[in-house]
Amino acid sequence: MASVPFSLNFCSPLTHLKSNPNSVYLSPSMAIFVPSIKSSLGSSKSGFLQHGFSMQLPNSSGFLSKIRSFGVSARAATEKSIHDYTVKDIDGKDVSLSKFKGKVVLIVNVASKCGLTSSNYTELSHIYEKYKTQGFEILAFPCNQFGGQEPGSNPEIKQFACTRYKAEFPIFDKVDVNGPNTAPVYQFLKSSAGGFLGDLIKWNFEKFLVDKNGKVVERYPPTTSPFQIEKDIQKLIAA
Repeated sequence: MASVPFSLNFCSPLTHLKSNPNSVYLSPSMAIFVPSIKSSLGSSKSGFLQHGFSMQLPNSSGFLSKIRSFGVSARAATEKSIHDYTVKDIDGKDVSLSKFKGKVVLIVNVASKCGLTSSNYTELSHIYEKYKTQGFEILAFPCNQFGGQEPGSNPEIKQFACTRYKAEFPIFDKVDVNGPNTAPVYQFLKSSAGGFLGDLIKWNFEKFLVDKNGKVVERYPPTTSPFQIEKDIQKLIAA
């Protein structure tokens, strides 16, 4: 593959484009505007990219095709919701998340042997009991990727949560939330609230708050307790 030369440029966009019409210009606002990219077929395209440098583009229709494909994929991702996904519950049965349409949902990656386990399970159970009749659900996804703190089988996880903490909210199959085997629903969650390529889940009990349309509206770090999220839950339920 031909190398792509890079050159920093912070001059006026018009001056830069006159001297180099096939380049990508970075404005001081950190948005790169592509006013005119000419392919070998003579067509012209415009678009926006992220982060700051001037980049010489290869004069190739194939390159432009990739740009167009990326734009379509990005739009498709933003049009998705959690309702488009099917997951397995703790008993191995398929569950379409479309069953939660019209409900506010809090999604949490849980673990049984974490220092955050007791406080989170206790508060999650309390909040679920308080709001479950008002159109609110909690979806718990066990994960063993953080310190090996969810080592048990699905039956063991279910017994632990339901017996010790009286958890009544849905608990699902153990999943990966990072890495090459990341569950598709977590790929969506991270891409919706985590930066360009999806920010990594940091630890057990990271939380995503999802509105009635299945869109992520807020993401909370593991140290944010469920009680601290209660006001946000109330607002979405009332919306």
